[in-house]
Amino acid sequence: MKNSITNNNIGELNPNLFKDLLIKYSKELDIEKWDIGATSSRDISVQVQQGNAKQLKGSQRNSMTLRVWNKKKVGITSTSDLTNQGIKKAMRVAIEASYFGNEKESPDFSTLAKSPINELNSTSVKDHGIDELLVILKKAEKQLINAHISIDSVPYNGLSESYMERLYINSDGANRFMKLSQSSIYLYGKAQQKNKKPRSAGAIRINSNLEKLDIDSCIKETSNKLISHLNYEAIETNKYLICFTPEAFLQLINAFSSMFNARSIIDGLSLMNEDSIGKQIAVKNLNISDEGLHPENVGAFSFDGEGTPTQNINLIKSGVLINLLHSEATARKFGVKPTGHAGLGAKVSVSPDWLVVSKCENVIDQDETLSVISTKKEYILIDELSAIHSGVKASQGSFSLPFDGWIVNDGKKTSIEAATVAGDILKLLNNIVKIESEQIVTHQGISPYVWVKDISITGEA
Repeated sequence: MKNSITNNNIGELNPNLFKDLLIKYSKELDIEKWDIGATSSRDISVQVQQGNAKQLKGSQRNSMTLRVWNKKKVGITSTSDLTNQGIKKAMRVAIEASYFGNEKESPDFSTLAKSPINELNSTSVKDHGIDELLVILKKAEKQLINAHISIDSVPYNGLSESYMERLYINSDGANRFMKLSQSSIYLYGKAQQKNKKPRSAGAIRINSNLEKLDIDSCIKETSNKLISHLNYEAIETNKYLICFTPEAFLQLINAFSSMFNARSIIDGLSLMNEDSIGKQIAVKNLNISDEGLHPENVGAFSFDGEGTPTQNINLIKSGVLINLLHSEATARKFGVKPTGHAGLGAKVSVSPDWLVVSKCENVIDQDETLSVISTKKEYILIDELSAIHSGVKASQGSFSLPFDGWIVNDGKKTSIEAATVAGDILKLLNNIVKIESEQIVTHQGISPYVWVKDISITGEA
């Protein structure tokens, strides 16, 4: 038997060998109940600066989390040692740790760990060398700088290619395995005009492989944003009609995703509580779902850390909270089935996969005249939010976030020099006056433009 549960040539997980080793060592150590989650990834990435290589990276990462149960408690250990000896040592450590486990916080196997899963396309893709990525990124940097005389540099950028595998196996017969590949490019340029402050803007593109990566549109979006920010003005502190771009609205919803998170509710870290299901928390024309299996989600896995199949789930329908995201433990507490959103660790985490915002077609918007294409009203167009981690208090619902955007008057866009948007997420969701019909795919989910009235904007003093 080989000394590693990965393929020695290319670093891929070997699920059959993994399973055989786990069964063998569990019998030797008299362990009846166990499960394991493992990942293996290969990544290469490049960064450039003024036509020269700034940083070149290549890495291979392996990780494994093993859970072992004694009669009442569970022991958990993690390791990056995926050799035969590493597996056996991890099992010994986990069974020792199980005697110190918390009986009140004891996870179990997911009831859906052996259910059929949706098979996702995982076609093999061509591996590219760092030299190839470097040439592509150098060219992209040059094109962006040449797009306008005021664009002088691209201080933050990156082109990467990654390949990942995941497996989940348990002693009850569950056996999951899948792989995916992903490529991404990030360009964040800086423009400078005489006697004016430097302006910056960026864009990102993600796809399943390098050949499908839309680099040209990433360059175009970044340059267009940069040029539009050159003509900037200060803005007065006041309450405004706001239009969130799809990217900005998804940023905000993701920042408050604890509203849909059953683990956060149990821990008292959410605006919602166990009785919130069925309550109206937003305007009636807002729908939000989590769709990890959406065809546009190139980073989709077919199962979560506990082996539960990934599922598309409606969270808010017509403004009503109708579902939560669950792990096995939270689903058991709420008396429902797990939803396929769990991690695997000492305390199982829960997180969304791919949020999709849409308009409820049966409900009329409060203001049907609004449109980013044709409206003549004055409004603030918010393109990107900053300082999410420090500016959001998710358990209280409040936020105060710097943003990039424009003030739009009679269709004319003028960049805002510097400003902060602040408010309460539930009030914001109930002040939505228009959800546009066209849904736009971004790297973090799907959303239309969303209009909200009476939002506080603080201009730079």
